[in-house]
Amino acid sequence: MPHQDPVERRVVVTRPGRRTLAHARLRSRGRYPHTSGYYRPRTEIDEQTTLGDTYVRSLMRSQLRAALTVFAVLVLLVGPLPLLFASMPGAHRLEWAVLGFCLYAPLVLLARWYVRRAERNERDFVRLVEDR
Repeated sequence: MPHQDPVERRVVVTRPGRRTLAHARLRSRGRYPHTSGYYRPRTEIDEQTTLGDTYVRSLMRSQLRAALTVFAVLVLLVGPLPLLFASMPGAHRLEWAVLGFCLYAPLVLLARWYVRRAERNERDFVRLVEDR
């Protein structure tokens, strides 16, 4: 009989972790004193339940949306510049003026908008989680 090497089998996990199920079971049986109908979002996040995961994913989506918006505006603002500069080969002063002065203000405004948007997203998330 030929010698066969043991083959590793792949295992697919299809249910949530035990910690999440145990907490959900205890909550459903009324073992926690704070389960009087309303469960705080902060606790959902701390216990890593499905609802808590949804809250966190919502924050991440809103932050990603703001970042992609900034990226799109940046591509539209800076992307055509090489074509513009290539179409005017002798205008080196124009290139420096556009890069040094005309582009600086929109980039600062774009960065300021992004920071304010990200802070507002975080503030809204904290307000939701803290139940204010």
